[in-house]
Amino acid sequence: MLIEKKLSLKDKLKDKVVLITGAGGGIGLEAAKALVYMGAKVIIAEVDKKKLTKSENILTNKFGKDIVEFYEIDLSNEKQIYAMVSYIKEKYGCPDIIFNNATITAMGAVEEVPIAVWDKSYAVNFRAPLLLTQLFLPLMKQRNSGTIVFVPSSGAAPFMGAYEVFKTTQVELCNTLFGELEDTNIRVYSIGPGLVKTETAMRGIDIVSSRMGMSTEEFYKINERHILGVEEAGVGFALSVLMADRYNGQEIGCIQVLMDSDMLNTSYKEDNEVKDYEKIIPIVMDVVKVYKEQYAGWKERNIFERQWILRDFKKTVGFSTDQFLETMQQIEAVVIDKNFKEISSYFSDFQKLMMYYQHQYILLQGFEKNPEKLKEYSEILQHYIEDLKVICNNL
Repeated sequence: MLIEKKLSLKDKLKDKVVLITGAGGGIGLEAAKALVYMGAKVIIAEVDKKKLTKSENILTNKFGKDIVEFYEIDLSNEKQIYAMVSYIKEKYGCPDIIFNNATITAMGAVEEVPIAVWDKSYAVNFRAPLLLTQLFLPLMKQRNSGTIVFVPSSGAAPFMGAYEVFKTTQVELCNTLFGELEDTNIRVYSIGPGLVKTETAMRGIDIVSSRMGMSTEEFYKINERHILGVEEAGVGFALSVLMADRYNGQEIGCIQVLMDSDMLNTSYKEDNEVKDYEKIIPIVMDVVKVYKEQYAGWKERNIFERQWILRDFKKTVGFSTDQFLETMQQIEAVVIDKNFKEISSYFSDFQKLMMYYQHQYILLQGFEKNPEKLKEYSEILQHYIEDLKVICNNL
Protein backbone atom coordinates (compact mmCIF):
# COMPACT_ATOMS: atom_id res chain seq x y z
CA MET A 1 0.00 0.00 0.00
CA LEU A 2 1.09 3.55 -0.70
CA ILE A 3 0.56 4.54 2.93
CA GLU A 4 3.10 1.91 4.04
CA LYS A 5 5.90 3.88 2.41
CA LYS A 6 5.86 6.09 5.49
CA LEU A 7 6.43 3.92 8.52
CA SER A 8 6.15 6.97 10.75
CA LEU A 9 2.40 7.03 10.00
CA LYS A 10 1.84 3.66 11.64
CA ASP A 11 -0.56 4.01 14.61
CA LYS A 12 -0.85 7.79 14.21
CA LEU A 13 -4.60 7.39 14.77
CA LYS A 14 -4.41 4.71 17.44
CA ASP A 15 -7.60 4.46 19.53
CA LYS A 16 -9.42 6.93 17.28
CA VAL A 17 -12.88 5.94 16.03
CA VAL A 18 -13.64 6.92 12.45
CA LEU A 19 -17.05 6.71 10.78
CA ILE A 20 -16.71 6.80 7.00
CA THR A 21 -19.78 6.57 4.79
CA GLY A 22 -19.83 5.05 1.32
CA ALA A 23 -16.58 3.15 1.81
CA GLY A 24 -17.52 -0.19 0.31
CA GLY A 25 -15.32 0.47 -2.70
CA GLY A 26 -13.36 3.08 -4.63
CA ILE A 27 -11.80 6.03 -2.82
CA GLY A 28 -13.69 5.31 0.41
CA LEU A 29 -12.31 1.79 0.68
CA GLU A 30 -8.77 3.00 -0.02
CA ALA A 31 -9.21 5.67 2.65
CA ALA A 32 -10.44 3.01 5.08
CA LYS A 33 -7.33 0.89 4.42
CA ALA A 34 -5.07 3.85 5.14
CA LEU A 35 -7.02 4.80 8.27
CA VAL A 36 -6.76 1.25 9.61
CA TYR A 37 -3.02 1.21 8.86
CA MET A 38 -2.72 4.37 10.95
CA GLY A 39 -4.36 2.57 13.87
CA ALA A 40 -7.94 3.83 13.72
CA LYS A 41 -11.03 1.79 14.55
CA VAL A 42 -13.02 2.27 11.34
CA ILE A 43 -16.79 1.97 10.90
CA ILE A 44 -17.78 1.60 7.24
CA ALA A 45 -21.36 2.61 6.44
CA GLU A 46 -22.39 1.32 3.01
CA VAL A 47 -25.67 0.76 1.15
CA ASP A 48 -24.41 -1.86 -1.33
CA LYS A 49 -24.38 -5.25 0.37
CA LYS A 50 -22.11 -6.83 -2.26
CA LYS A 51 -19.58 -4.03 -1.85
CA LEU A 52 -19.83 -4.31 1.91
CA THR A 53 -19.09 -8.04 1.80
CA LYS A 54 -16.22 -7.54 -0.64
CA SER A 55 -14.67 -4.76 1.44
CA GLU A 56 -15.01 -6.91 4.56
CA ASN A 57 -13.10 -9.72 2.88
CA ILE A 58 -10.38 -7.36 1.64
CA LEU A 59 -9.85 -5.62 4.97
CA THR A 60 -10.11 -8.80 7.05
CA ASN A 61 -7.49 -10.52 4.89
CA LYS A 62 -5.22 -7.50 5.15
CA PHE A 63 -5.62 -6.54 8.81
CA GLY A 64 -7.42 -9.39 10.56
CA LYS A 65 -10.85 -9.71 12.15
CA ASP A 66 -12.63 -7.13 14.30
CA ILE A 67 -10.48 -4.25 13.07
CA VAL A 68 -13.27 -2.73 11.01
CA GLU A 69 -17.00 -2.50 11.73
CA PHE A 70 -19.27 -2.94 8.69
CA TYR A 71 -22.72 -1.38 8.79
CA GLU A 72 -25.27 -1.72 5.99
CA ILE A 73 -27.37 1.44 5.65
CA ASP A 74 -29.36 3.44 3.13
CA LEU A 75 -28.41 7.02 3.93
CA SER A 76 -31.46 8.35 2.13
CA ASN A 77 -33.54 6.71 4.89
CA GLU A 78 -33.71 9.00 7.91
CA LYS A 79 -34.86 6.23 10.27
CA GLN A 80 -31.87 4.09 9.34
CA ILE A 81 -29.52 6.99 10.11
CA TYR A 82 -31.05 7.42 13.57
CA ALA A 83 -30.70 3.67 14.16
CA MET A 84 -27.04 3.63 13.10
CA VAL A 85 -26.20 6.64 15.25
CA SER A 86 -27.84 4.99 18.28
CA TYR A 87 -25.86 1.81 17.65
CA ILE A 88 -22.56 3.69 17.33
CA LYS A 89 -23.21 5.79 20.44
CA GLU A 90 -23.99 2.69 22.49
CA LYS A 91 -20.96 0.73 21.29
CA TYR A 92 -18.30 3.43 20.78
CA GLY A 93 -19.64 6.69 22.12
CA CYS A 94 -19.03 9.51 19.67
CA PRO A 95 -16.69 8.97 16.70
CA ASP A 96 -13.54 11.07 16.78
CA ILE A 97 -13.78 11.60 13.03
CA ILE A 98 -16.81 11.63 10.72
CA PHE A 99 -15.98 11.31 7.03
CA ASN A 100 -19.00 12.11 4.83
CA ASN A 101 -17.81 10.26 1.75
CA ALA A 102 -21.04 8.63 0.49
CA THR A 103 -22.50 9.94 -2.74
CA ILE A 104 -24.84 9.15 -5.58
CA THR A 105 -24.18 10.60 -9.03
CA ALA A 106 -27.35 11.95 -10.61
CA MET A 107 -26.51 13.10 -14.15
CA GLY A 108 -28.45 14.70 -16.96
CA ALA A 109 -29.96 18.01 -18.05
CA VAL A 110 -31.89 19.79 -15.29
CA GLU A 111 -35.28 19.27 -16.95
CA GLU A 112 -34.60 15.62 -17.77
CA VAL A 113 -33.68 14.34 -14.31
CA PRO A 114 -36.86 13.11 -12.54
CA ILE A 115 -37.73 14.95 -9.35
CA ALA A 116 -37.50 11.66 -7.45
CA VAL A 117 -33.82 11.47 -8.44
CA TRP A 118 -33.29 15.06 -7.29
CA ASP A 119 -34.87 14.10 -3.97
CA LYS A 120 -32.63 11.03 -3.62
CA SER A 121 -29.54 13.08 -4.43
CA TYR A 122 -30.52 15.68 -1.83
CA ALA A 123 -31.08 12.95 0.77
CA VAL A 124 -27.71 11.25 0.28
CA ASN A 125 -25.49 14.11 -0.86
CA PHE A 126 -26.63 16.73 1.63
CA ARG A 127 -29.29 15.74 4.17
CA ALA A 128 -27.36 12.68 5.42
CA PRO A 129 -24.14 14.62 6.19
CA LEU A 130 -26.24 17.33 7.82
CA LEU A 131 -28.17 14.86 9.97
CA LEU A 132 -25.03 12.98 11.04
CA THR A 133 -23.53 16.32 12.04
CA GLN A 134 -26.62 17.29 14.04
CA LEU A 135 -26.68 13.96 15.87
CA PHE A 136 -22.99 13.69 16.75
CA LEU A 137 -21.97 17.33 17.16
CA PRO A 138 -23.49 17.76 20.65
CA LEU A 139 -21.28 14.90 21.89
CA MET A 140 -18.22 16.41 20.22
CA LYS A 141 -19.01 19.69 21.96
CA GLN A 142 -19.27 17.92 25.32
CA ARG A 143 -15.73 16.59 25.03
CA ASN A 144 -14.53 19.62 22.98
CA SER A 145 -12.87 17.58 20.27
CA GLY A 146 -13.62 15.95 16.96
CA THR A 147 -13.24 16.27 13.20
CA ILE A 148 -16.01 16.45 10.60
CA VAL A 149 -15.01 16.04 6.96
CA PHE A 150 -17.18 16.82 3.95
CA VAL A 151 -16.56 15.64 0.39
CA PRO A 152 -17.99 18.20 -2.04
CA SER A 153 -17.57 18.50 -5.78
CA SER A 154 -15.96 21.13 -7.96
CA GLY A 155 -19.02 23.31 -8.50
CA ALA A 156 -21.86 23.75 -10.94
CA ALA A 157 -21.28 22.06 -14.30
CA PRO A 158 -23.55 21.32 -17.26
CA PHE A 159 -25.54 18.07 -17.06
CA MET A 160 -24.39 17.43 -13.50
CA GLY A 161 -26.79 19.72 -11.64
CA ALA A 162 -28.71 17.07 -9.70
CA TYR A 163 -25.37 15.91 -8.30
CA GLU A 164 -23.33 19.11 -8.04
CA VAL A 165 -26.00 21.30 -6.43
CA PHE A 166 -26.15 19.22 -3.26
CA LYS A 167 -22.45 18.30 -3.14
CA THR A 168 -21.35 21.93 -3.36
CA THR A 169 -23.86 22.83 -0.64
CA GLN A 170 -21.68 20.77 1.72
CA VAL A 171 -19.03 23.48 1.36
CA GLU A 172 -21.40 26.13 2.67
CA LEU A 173 -22.43 23.85 5.53
CA CYS A 174 -18.75 23.41 6.36
CA ASN A 175 -18.15 27.17 6.21
CA THR A 176 -21.10 27.75 8.53
CA LEU A 177 -19.88 25.16 11.02
CA PHE A 178 -16.38 26.62 10.95
CA GLY A 179 -17.76 29.98 12.05
CA GLU A 180 -19.94 28.43 14.75
CA LEU A 181 -17.15 26.20 16.09
CA GLU A 182 -14.35 28.73 15.92
CA ASP A 183 -13.86 28.79 19.71
CA THR A 184 -13.80 25.00 20.07
CA ASN A 185 -11.35 22.19 19.34
CA ILE A 186 -13.70 20.69 16.74
CA ARG A 187 -12.27 20.82 13.22
CA VAL A 188 -14.29 20.94 10.00
CA TYR A 189 -13.08 21.03 6.40
CA SER A 190 -14.01 19.91 2.91
CA ILE A 191 -11.84 17.76 0.65
CA GLY A 192 -12.38 17.07 -3.03
CA PRO A 193 -10.86 13.98 -4.65
CA GLY A 194 -10.22 15.65 -8.01
CA LEU A 195 -10.50 13.63 -11.21
CA VAL A 196 -10.28 9.97 -10.19
CA LYS A 197 -11.13 6.99 -12.37
CA THR A 198 -13.63 5.25 -10.09
CA GLU A 199 -16.70 3.31 -11.23
CA THR A 200 -18.96 6.09 -9.94
CA ALA A 201 -16.96 8.82 -11.70
CA MET A 202 -16.81 6.88 -14.95
CA ARG A 203 -20.59 6.50 -15.06
CA GLY A 204 -20.97 10.23 -14.71
CA ILE A 205 -18.25 10.99 -17.25
CA ASP A 206 -19.94 8.69 -19.78
CA ILE A 207 -22.96 11.00 -19.66
CA VAL A 208 -21.11 14.32 -19.42
CA SER A 209 -18.58 13.56 -22.18
CA SER A 210 -21.32 12.54 -24.63
CA ARG A 211 -23.10 15.83 -23.90
CA MET A 212 -19.85 17.64 -24.65
CA GLY A 213 -19.66 15.94 -28.03
CA MET A 214 -16.76 13.62 -27.23
CA SER A 215 -16.29 9.99 -26.33
CA THR A 216 -15.32 8.83 -22.86
CA GLU A 217 -11.94 7.77 -24.25
CA GLU A 218 -11.37 11.26 -25.68
CA PHE A 219 -12.30 12.84 -22.35
CA TYR A 220 -9.77 10.71 -20.48
CA LYS A 221 -7.09 11.28 -23.11
CA ILE A 222 -7.47 15.06 -22.77
CA ASN A 223 -7.28 14.79 -18.98
CA GLU A 224 -4.87 11.87 -18.57
CA ARG A 225 -2.20 14.02 -16.92
CA HIS A 226 -4.64 15.23 -14.30
CA ILE A 227 -6.09 11.92 -13.10
CA LEU A 228 -5.24 10.63 -9.64
CA GLY A 229 -5.22 6.93 -8.89
CA VAL A 230 -7.94 5.62 -6.62
CA GLU A 231 -5.42 4.61 -3.97
CA GLU A 232 -3.70 8.00 -4.10
CA ALA A 233 -7.03 9.77 -3.61
CA GLY A 234 -7.97 7.47 -0.72
CA VAL A 235 -4.64 8.00 0.99
CA GLY A 236 -5.09 11.75 0.52
CA PHE A 237 -8.47 11.51 2.27
CA ALA A 238 -6.99 9.57 5.18
CA LEU A 239 -3.90 11.74 5.61
CA SER A 240 -5.98 14.90 5.68
CA VAL A 241 -7.30 14.06 9.16
CA LEU A 242 -3.75 14.22 10.51
CA MET A 243 -3.63 17.84 9.36
CA ALA A 244 -7.14 18.83 10.45
CA ASP A 245 -5.78 21.80 12.41
CA ARG A 246 -4.07 23.07 9.28
CA TYR A 247 -7.07 22.56 7.00
CA ASN A 248 -9.72 23.74 9.46
CA GLY A 249 -12.35 25.80 7.63
CA GLN A 250 -10.80 25.20 4.23
CA GLU A 251 -11.88 23.55 1.01
CA ILE A 252 -8.91 21.49 -0.14
CA GLY A 253 -8.05 18.81 -2.68
CA CYS A 254 -6.39 15.41 -2.44
CA ILE A 255 -3.40 16.58 -4.46
CA GLN A 256 -2.70 19.30 -1.92
CA VAL A 257 -2.75 16.78 0.94
CA LEU A 258 -0.44 14.39 -0.89
CA MET A 259 1.97 17.22 -1.64
CA ASP A 260 1.83 18.53 1.93
CA SER A 261 2.55 14.98 3.14
CA ASP A 262 5.36 14.48 0.62
CA MET A 263 3.49 11.45 -0.74
CA LEU A 264 3.02 12.57 -4.33
CA ASN A 265 5.52 11.18 -6.79
CA THR A 266 6.48 13.78 -9.33
CA SER A 267 8.52 13.53 -12.49
CA TYR A 268 9.60 17.14 -12.24
CA LYS A 269 12.08 16.95 -9.40
CA GLU A 270 15.58 15.54 -9.92
CA ASP A 271 17.59 15.93 -6.76
CA ASN A 272 20.97 14.86 -8.14
CA GLU A 273 21.08 17.38 -10.98
CA VAL A 274 23.19 20.53 -10.74
CA LYS A 275 20.74 23.39 -11.07
CA ASP A 276 21.23 26.31 -13.43
CA TYR A 277 18.86 28.73 -11.73
CA GLU A 278 19.74 31.75 -13.84
CA LYS A 279 18.34 30.27 -17.03
CA ILE A 280 14.85 30.04 -15.51
CA ILE A 281 14.81 33.52 -13.94
CA PRO A 282 13.09 35.19 -16.93
CA ILE A 283 10.44 32.46 -16.90
CA VAL A 284 9.95 32.83 -13.15
CA MET A 285 9.45 36.57 -13.54
CA ASP A 286 6.97 35.98 -16.37
CA VAL A 287 4.98 33.63 -14.13
CA VAL A 288 4.95 36.22 -11.34
CA LYS A 289 3.87 38.94 -13.79
CA VAL A 290 1.06 36.80 -15.22
CA TYR A 291 -0.28 35.92 -11.78
CA LYS A 292 -0.25 39.56 -10.64
CA GLU A 293 -2.12 40.58 -13.80
CA GLN A 294 -4.66 37.79 -13.29
CA TYR A 295 -5.09 38.76 -9.65
CA ALA A 296 -5.86 42.34 -10.63
CA GLY A 297 -8.28 41.09 -13.28
CA TRP A 298 -10.10 38.84 -10.82
CA LYS A 299 -10.69 41.81 -8.53
CA GLU A 300 -12.44 43.61 -11.38
CA ARG A 301 -14.96 40.81 -12.01
CA ASN A 302 -18.53 41.10 -10.78
CA ILE A 303 -19.10 39.74 -7.29
CA PHE A 304 -20.55 36.41 -8.43
CA GLU A 305 -17.78 35.61 -10.92
CA ARG A 306 -15.16 36.79 -8.43
CA GLN A 307 -16.47 34.56 -5.64
CA TRP A 308 -16.46 31.52 -7.92
CA ILE A 309 -12.92 32.20 -9.14
CA LEU A 310 -11.52 32.84 -5.66
CA ARG A 311 -13.20 29.76 -4.24
CA ASP A 312 -12.02 27.55 -7.11
CA PHE A 313 -8.46 28.85 -6.76
CA LYS A 314 -8.33 28.21 -3.02
CA LYS A 315 -9.75 24.70 -3.41
CA THR A 316 -7.25 23.79 -6.14
CA VAL A 317 -4.13 25.49 -4.76
CA GLY A 318 -4.86 25.36 -1.04
CA PHE A 319 -4.28 29.06 -0.49
CA SER A 320 -6.39 32.14 -1.08
CA THR A 321 -5.50 34.38 -4.03
CA ASP A 322 -4.30 37.00 -1.52
CA GLN A 323 -2.00 34.52 0.20
CA PHE A 324 -0.63 33.35 -3.14
CA LEU A 325 -0.02 36.96 -4.21
CA GLU A 326 2.20 37.32 -1.15
CA THR A 327 4.09 34.19 -2.25
CA MET A 328 4.59 35.63 -5.74
CA GLN A 329 5.86 38.88 -4.21
CA GLN A 330 8.30 36.90 -2.05
CA ILE A 331 9.58 35.08 -5.15
CA GLU A 332 9.97 38.40 -6.94
CA ALA A 333 12.01 39.76 -4.01
CA VAL A 334 14.24 36.67 -4.06
CA VAL A 335 14.99 37.24 -7.74
CA ILE A 336 15.64 40.96 -7.28
CA ASP A 337 18.07 40.17 -4.46
CA LYS A 338 19.68 37.49 -6.69
CA ASN A 339 19.24 34.80 -4.04
CA PHE A 340 18.48 32.38 -6.84
CA LYS A 341 18.98 29.17 -4.85
CA GLU A 342 16.13 30.19 -2.55
CA ILE A 343 13.74 29.79 -5.48
CA SER A 344 13.90 26.01 -4.99
CA SER A 345 12.05 26.43 -1.69
CA TYR A 346 9.02 27.51 -3.73
CA PHE A 347 8.91 24.30 -5.76
CA SER A 348 5.56 23.18 -4.34
CA ASP A 349 4.04 26.62 -4.98
CA PHE A 350 5.01 26.49 -8.65
CA GLN A 351 3.67 22.96 -8.85
CA LYS A 352 0.35 23.94 -7.28
CA LEU A 353 0.00 26.87 -9.67
CA MET A 354 0.69 24.53 -12.57
CA MET A 355 -2.03 22.18 -11.32
CA TYR A 356 -4.41 25.15 -11.13
CA TYR A 357 -3.79 25.99 -14.78
CA GLN A 358 -4.19 22.33 -15.71
CA HIS A 359 -7.51 22.36 -13.85
CA GLN A 360 -8.55 25.50 -15.76
CA TYR A 361 -7.60 23.81 -19.02
CA ILE A 362 -9.93 20.89 -18.21
CA LEU A 363 -12.81 23.23 -17.37
CA LEU A 364 -12.24 25.21 -20.55
CA GLN A 365 -12.68 22.15 -22.77
CA GLY A 366 -16.19 21.65 -21.43
CA PHE A 367 -17.37 25.24 -21.21
CA GLU A 368 -16.06 27.12 -24.24
CA LYS A 369 -18.22 26.39 -27.28
CA ASN A 370 -16.60 28.87 -29.69
CA PRO A 371 -13.86 26.88 -31.54
CA GLU A 372 -11.68 29.93 -32.17
CA LYS A 373 -11.82 31.10 -28.56
CA LEU A 374 -11.28 27.54 -27.33
CA LYS A 375 -8.12 27.28 -29.42
CA GLU A 376 -6.87 30.70 -28.30
CA TYR A 377 -7.51 30.19 -24.59
CA SER A 378 -6.21 26.61 -24.67
CA GLU A 379 -2.91 27.78 -26.19
CA ILE A 380 -2.55 30.47 -23.52
CA LEU A 381 -3.10 27.97 -20.70
CA GLN A 382 -0.78 25.44 -22.31
CA HIS A 383 1.90 28.14 -22.47
CA TYR A 384 1.48 28.85 -18.74
CA ILE A 385 1.66 25.13 -17.98
CA GLU A 386 4.78 24.61 -20.08
CA ASP A 387 6.54 27.55 -18.41
CA LEU A 388 5.80 26.09 -14.99
CA LYS A 389 7.00 22.66 -16.09
CA VAL A 390 10.31 24.21 -17.14
CA ILE A 391 10.64 25.87 -13.74
CA CYS A 392 9.76 22.67 -11.85
CA ASN A 393 12.18 20.65 -13.99
CA ASN A 394 14.99 22.95 -12.93
CA LEU A 395 14.28 23.18 -9.20
